[in-house]
Amino acid sequence: MPRIAPQAAPKIGFVSLGCPKALVDSERILTQLRAEGYASAPSYAGADLVIVNTCGFIDDAIEESLAAIGEALAGNGKVIVTGCLGAKDGVVQRAHPQVLAVTGPHDTEGVMRAVHDHLPRPHHPFTDLVPPQGIKLTPKHYAYLKISEGCNHRCTFCIIPSMRGDLVSRPVGEVMREAESLARAGVRELLVISQDTSAYGVDVKYRTGFWEGRPLKTRMTELARALGELAGRNELWVRLHYVYPYPHVDEVIPLMAEGRLLPYLDVPFQHASRRILKLMKRPANAENVLERLRAWRAACPEITVRSTFITGFPGETETEFEELLDFLREARLDRVGCFAYSPVDGAAANELPHHVPKEVSEERRARLMQLQAGISARRLAEKVGRRMRVLVDEVNEGEALARSSADAPEIDGAVRVRDGGELKPGAFAEVVIEASTEHDLEARLAA
Repeated sequence: MPRIAPQAAPKIGFVSLGCPKALVDSERILTQLRAEGYASAPSYAGADLVIVNTCGFIDDAIEESLAAIGEALAGNGKVIVTGCLGAKDGVVQRAHPQVLAVTGPHDTEGVMRAVHDHLPRPHHPFTDLVPPQGIKLTPKHYAYLKISEGCNHRCTFCIIPSMRGDLVSRPVGEVMREAESLARAGVRELLVISQDTSAYGVDVKYRTGFWEGRPLKTRMTELARALGELAGRNELWVRLHYVYPYPHVDEVIPLMAEGRLLPYLDVPFQHASRRILKLMKRPANAENVLERLRAWRAACPEITVRSTFITGFPGETETEFEELLDFLREARLDRVGCFAYSPVDGAAANELPHHVPKEVSEERRARLMQLQAGISARRLAEKVGRRMRVLVDEVNEGEALARSSADAPEIDGAVRVRDGGELKPGAFAEVVIEASTEHDLEARLAA
């Protein structure tokens, strides 16, 4: 067997300032560096880059930290800053704009991400078996980004809280680092998911985290804005799913209008009858929803709204079902899924009176989907003749199967590009829409 030539270990210089808590942070960073194969350098001149762990508690400490950063820049030129001073928005960058990266305190992962960006870790052919983005079951060009687990709601048809518990939001910095890792791995579409995306951060009282050395609230709007910033630096789509219709959802619509996020909202309205929504323990009512839909479309005319509904919920009358159909006619939603109610073991709705016969629930579901098929066909027909950007999923027999901003994978329609045989999965393409059906579009490559 041929011998593998040893690879010289990259060397990192380290300056640790501040209190014992900062010293522990430094120890953790140095431990991780050593675990990943990096070596320590005793001088600036002998280092491939330098990390400075700062203090920012009082003015003297700030001056000492800024001086240490300046000394490291003069002696080496490649400097990553971490620690408390990094949490003071813009202080380091204004004094030393040439630093490679800035993170806040107790942020080993952020420091390591910056190190990886500027001094890739040594490759080991026997231990580096897992890609940086982890093992994914989706195609390489899109990935799901889970931001929380569990749910605080107690919808009577649902047992998710009993299985997954109450809402637990992931730290915002951790979410953003995963998003960055996926983008670096070639992912072109991030699909933000959870049980309740709008509630992100409620459980931690919107605690402030850190991303790229600056404060970032654990809240849907701030996360969406940061993801939009990441998308702007990369060729990346960001799509929001499972958005509960809280008032602050309105705050992300301008980000869609500006092109930072895909103009797409997946909002499970579930019904339109006020009484049925109350029995479901769901918020809102049809009048409020219609008013908000009008406001969203006025602010972002390109927005696609997907929703799901339940027919045959216990106690649903024919009049209440017709109320739902009237709502759909007025709402003109772009994408709709519908389920006939089915009892789930442990669901509170099982105890409600007046269960609707299964055949009636299924018949209502079929009527709803037939109505929506006509609405969808008319909505898609409005797109014929337009130029749009699509993301290619597959290429077969001379044509490409792609998706527009209005199409989430697996659940929405597709754009068939008849002359897209030379395109590659994961590539973006500009197309012109030539025809439409109830759910899909047909297109050709734009000239």
